[in-house]
Amino acid sequence: MPSFQSGLPLNRTIILKLNMEKQRVLTAIAAIFGLCSVALGAFGAHALDARLEALETREVWKTAVDYQMWHALALLFLAISPLRGRAASLASDCFCIGIPLFSGSLYWLALDGPRWLGPITPLGGLSMIIGWVMLMIAALQTKNE
Repeated sequence: MPSFQSGLPLNRTIILKLNMEKQRVLTAIAAIFGLCSVALGAFGAHALDARLEALETREVWKTAVDYQMWHALALLFLAISPLRGRAASLASDCFCIGIPLFSGSLYWLALDGPRWLGPITPLGGLSMIIGWVMLMIAALQTKNE
């Protein structure tokens, strides 16, 4: 079997490089979601405080910030963990979809956005729940090496 200078078989080397690239991208996405969570939390606590108070949606905003941060941390965990395979990939995909659907719709609803956004929030929550189930499956499928 052909090999690179590392001595690893070519297909094993390609898989390792793809995994490293996915880790790098997932870490960047987690950092973006985390950064936005902190920024939006501060923005809600300071610049939007009066508006959120008037609309009585401060807790909705806080829920959006909290869930965004927790799931950004879950993505970061997936990026740095040894978990690989279809279930781990689906978990990260579900978190990446769930964060903007769940938190994004809550942010907009907290700012008196259109009410048709209400049904989008549970879809984001369902995506997050599926992500946690996939993370559990990925952990149970991982063999000790």
